[in-house]
Amino acid sequence: MVLKAVAVWLAMAVLAVANGIFREKVVTPRLGDRVGHVTSTLLLAIAIWILTLLTVHWIGVRDRSSALELGVAWVVATLGFEFLAGHYAFGNPWSKIFADYNLLRGRIWLLIPLTILIAPVTAVTLSNP
Repeated sequence: MVLKAVAVWLAMAVLAVANGIFREKVVTPRLGDRVGHVTSTLLLAIAIWILTLLTVHWIGVRDRSSALELGVAWVVATLGFEFLAGHYAFGNPWSKIFADYNLLRGRIWLLIPLTILIAPVTAVTLSNP
């Protein structure tokens, strides 16, 4: 179960990188930074939710409690990667990393960790009402 969960999380990371490239090359030049950020965030949230819906049972998650544990593990991995790798490996300043979480400036990136957290629970709930 753990290896499958890691594999799906890695697929999410690939989706996030592809989404970022798509945002920078296509969305932002056409829509601007603010709308591009919102559009990109919403597209990634939808992609994560669909991926989770398609894979949660393959991972072996069958109940809401296990689904929540999976969501928490994925969020911890995601935030750890985003903050630690973003700063130390990719050289982004802390201010840039934290800026995406500033809701008062229209940055809705917080939606991504929230989606990652609740996607397994909603996927299990929808498939086992």
